[in-house]
Order: sequence, then C-alpha cells, then structure tokens
Amino acid sequence: MVTVATDTVELSAQQQLVRESIRDICSEFDDEYWREKDRAGDYPDEFVTTLGEHGWLGVLIPEEYGGAGMGTAEVVVMMEEIAASGGGFAAAQAIHGGIYNSVPIVRHGSDELKEQLLPDVAAGDVAIQSLGLTEPNAGSDSTSIETVAEKHDDEYVINGQKIWTSRVDASDYLLVVARTTPKSEVEKRTRGISMFLVDVQDALEAATLEMKSIPKTASNAVHAYELWFDELHVPVDNLIGERGNGFYHLLDGLNEERLVIAAECLGLGELAIQKGVDYANERVVFDRPIGQNQAIQHPLAKAYAEIQAAKQLTYNAATAVEGESGAAVGSQANMAKYLAAEAAFTAADAAVQAHGGFGVAREYDVERYFREARLTRLVPITQELVLNYIGENVLGLPRSY
Repeated sequence: MVTVATDTVELSAQQQLVRESIRDICSEFDDEYWREKDRAGDYPDEFVTTLGEHGWLGVLIPEEYGGAGMGTAEVVVMMEEIAASGGGFAAAQAIHGGIYNSVPIVRHGSDELKEQLLPDVAAGDVAIQSLGLTEPNAGSDSTSIETVAEKHDDEYVINGQKIWTSRVDASDYLLVVARTTPKSEVEKRTRGISMFLVDVQDALEAATLEMKSIPKTASNAVHAYELWFDELHVPVDNLIGERGNGFYHLLDGLNEERLVIAAECLGLGELAIQKGVDYANERVVFDRPIGQNQAIQHPLAKAYAEIQAAKQLTYNAATAVEGESGAAVGSQANMAKYLAAEAAFTAADAAVQAHGGFGVAREYDVERYFREARLTRLVPITQELVLNYIGENVLGLPRSY
C-alpha cells in the first residue's frame, strides 16, 4: 500500500505532539468501527469517551480550570487528524461541539459558572455537546430567531422551537440562544439576543423540553434533533455573558471555528484520496491496475493538489489568528472553509469514481465520505454565504442580503 503524504506543513513542537497523540488514540478505532457506527446510526460513545479521558475535550479550556490551554493551531491539527484517521467528518463532528461549546463560557461566563462547570468538562465528566440556534423560520438568518426568554424574578422562562440541533442525546448541557428583547424594540437586529445554559436532563424530567430525532443520511452517527421549549425555567445565573449581547458572544471565536471546520474537511479529503489510491493500485482490469489509467489517476491527483492548497491557507491562518483580528482573519477563515469543503467534495467524488460500482457499496466506505463531503458545503455555513462575505468584505461589493 502506498501511503499518501499528509504531513506537508511545518508544525510546531506542540502541534507535532498533538498529532502523534491523536493518531495513537485514533488507531484504536478501525474502519469497521466507523462503518458499523454509520450503518447502525449509533453515536461513537467509546471514541468520545476515550478522547475525554485523555483530556482532549478540554483542549481550549484554560489550565486554571483543568484544561490543556491550547489554541486554534493545535485544534486544527487535532481535528484534521481525527477525520483523516478513518472516522471522517462524522468523527470530528462527534466531538466538535464538546470542544467549542465551552468557549462562550470561558470567554463570557461568570466566575462561578466557570468554576462550577469547566473542570468537569475538561475532565470529560460533563458534556456540553449541543447548541440550539437554528429554527424552522431562521436558518442562516440567525437574528430572526423566534424563541424567547422572559425574565421572572431570579429565572428566565424560555418558549420556542429549534431544529437541526446536533448531539443533544450526548449532552449534559445545551446552549440555547433566545430573544430577550423583541426584534422590533432594538436598534440593530443583532441586539436583544441572549445565550443560556440548560440542564438537559432537568428539562426533560420537568417536561419543559421535548426532543425528536430528525432522520438523515449524510452523517448517520451524529444525530440531529428538533426541540420544543414549553415554559422552560432557567436560573438567572445560567445566562452566559451579557443580556442582549448573546449574538456577539456567539460570533466571538467564529473565525477560529471556521478554521477548525476547514481542518475537518481536509482530513476527510485526505482519507478519501488514500482510499481511492489504495483501490486504484489494487484493482486490476484489462491486465493492468486501474490507477495506471489517466482517467482514474488525474482526478485523484487534482483532488490532492486542491487539498494541499486549502491546507496551506488553513494552517497559515490558524497560526496567525491568535495575534490578529478583524477582516483579515475573517477573510482567511472563510476562504479556508470554502476551499477545504470544495476540495473534500472533489476528493470524495474522485474516490467514488475510482471504485466504480463499488463506490456506492458501504463496505468500501467512500460512499460515506461522499455523503459527508457534500454536507460540508452546507454546514456550519453554506458556501454561498462565504462568497457573500468575501464579496462584501474583501472585494468591496454591495451587501447582497
């Protein structure tokens, strides 16, 4: 078997340590493990638990709260490696929320909330895997959410509905974004939105939270839910950050998360290319390996080149993001996500085509990579919205929405 080179960017000593540690953990979970999780639609509890036990769910949590205190540059390596290990985008998404949903608490939560919660999250004992943002009437336009939270004495009462809320079944706590001031009463539509921490089990037992699984096929092992909140009571201490500024708390750190999503796309693309190359070298038709034919060889080579180009941008931006802010980093992060998602789809498509009829057989895995690669062009932001951002903020064109 020919191993396709993926270690093509220069890493710091800490990044290299992250890569080696994650590779070692991922080696315990083979292709059959991920194949079965996808087939059965089972969340990869064993994988997530193992990462949690090794402290990786607390990678962005400061050391004072028991976390690793690392940054974007390290998480990019981590998530690319997880996806490339065989788990693909689903494996990365299985823990993505568990890492990034702690960030608003780290940056904007009260000292009491941090001390109470973050050490347990860092130790892997408590999971904040889920974020309730998207609604049936508010998809990409998050400022149009209709879920409301009204303050009554020392608590908030939440009513409303969310959709496409992932990993609620694997979460102890859920972040919920709701309007605390009606849209008609704020100067800017981004104002008047707040963020809350909800104890999932308490809400279910009180019958103030109803959840229904949404059947989907793109990433079967990571489940999405539709949620209904009916007079859900949340202590006032569970307000994260400032009342009315939740939308900005949500945006804080968005560039870093874009880069991590890009890294997950890169890992998926690398995985697909490796599977395509393996099959192209092994499959013999007309007395020659099919990889000798340019019709098979060129699409894989093109996909590899595109992955490497996206990888350079992603890693360069991840190194720079810690010390920069504003439009420059936002542009790099958005372009990295766009290019990495496109490259992952090109790679998965080439891998399926190289497999011929077996490309749609589950036992060869590439059909799963194709499903997941198509998903990356939709989440967590569509490619079209990325282009809108670039058009307005980089090219200086009029706002298109």
